Amino acid sequence: MAHANPAFTQAEYARRLAKTRAAMAKAGLDALYVQDPSNMGWITGYEGWSFYVHQGVLIFHDQDPIWWGRNMDAKGALRTVWMDDARVHGYDDTYVQSTTRHPMQDLAALFQELGYSNGRIGVELENYYYSAKAHLTLVESLPDATLIDATALVNWQRAVKSDEEIVMMRNAARISERIIDGLVERIEPGLRKNDLVAEIYRDAISSTGEIWGDYAAIVPLLPSGADASAPHLTWDGKPLKSGECTYLEISGCYRRYHAPFCRSVFLGTPPDHVKRAEAALVEGLQAGLDAARAGNRAKDIAHALAGPLERAGIKRGARCGYPIGLSYPPDWGERTISLRDNDDTILEPGMTFHFMPGLWMDDWGLEITESILIKPEGPAECFCDRPQKLFVKP
Repeated sequence: MAHANPAFTQAEYARRLAKTRAAMAKAGLDALYVQDPSNMGWITGYEGWSFYVHQGVLIFHDQDPIWWGRNMDAKGALRTVWMDDARVHGYDDTYVQSTTRHPMQDLAALFQELGYSNGRIGVELENYYYSAKAHLTLVESLPDATLIDATALVNWQRAVKSDEEIVMMRNAARISERIIDGLVERIEPGLRKNDLVAEIYRDAISSTGEIWGDYAAIVPLLPSGADASAPHLTWDGKPLKSGECTYLEISGCYRRYHAPFCRSVFLGTPPDHVKRAEAALVEGLQAGLDAARAGNRAKDIAHALAGPLERAGIKRGARCGYPIGLSYPPDWGERTISLRDNDDTILEPGMTFHFMPGLWMDDWGLEITESILIKPEGPAECFCDRPQKLFVKP
């Protein structure tokens, strides 16, 4: 059953599989079991809201990957993965949320059937979707195998984006721009926050030509006033107030690819300390973009940002960015490189980041961020094209 509308060419999937196999060989792995739905999708094209049950992709050196998961979700795999139908394996529903058996027992039987009873098998130990019970059961069910921590092995192969992936991220950026434009236009005192979020979802999912919106890996974050001192609050039903700053943290999503984008709006006249912070933040943002060049290090971006902020008396303890691309809830980051002062990762053309220098102060917050692409030459390119400033509305 062929995929009706594949996101990528077969050559692109072959490129990804070759990179992953090379990393497996370097790590001394005979096979790899990935549970992160982002890694599953990146390797096979699988798409489906099924990550609340145990599932995964098995990767080998000498045969095509196998999608493994719940029987009812196997039909979705048949519709979305690039492999032949025979490479889709479903387990019985009696394994689902059972107190007497576990899906990992079925997975272990599959590994044994394939000849990996004594193999070195990589698993993603530090992963939202791989529970402690799952690991313990797999260890117990494969007593002669050696399970190796392969956390982020696939994630690192995703760091440099292909031209096909960059197209997806540019499409996501067009959606991000539409969301921010709508927010800046609509936000006003008295508007209930939940009603504003309803319009975010309209703008995020509606179509512009061939670009249609998917659900983002993180919900909109838009706290106001003192709530904006916290980086991860969502929304409530209270009306917006004059005299408060609201940061708007959103991302367009196109075929699971993201372009996170943050701007802030002040309703009324911003006080001088907010204006000074805005000026320092924008100066630091621009300095960081200039430092985001191939051959520089991840920490060079953080150092460039820090200078203007420190001169303004502002210190940030948090990292200021992370890699982005294909993702599923609960996070649109890739969980590898960090833009912070001790990360020596060399920046390469094709790497993509959310450069995220948010300020979360004692009783207010401010975010002005960019999703960026490292270019072969020169400073980073911003995926979105909107003014880098605090928007002020009466």
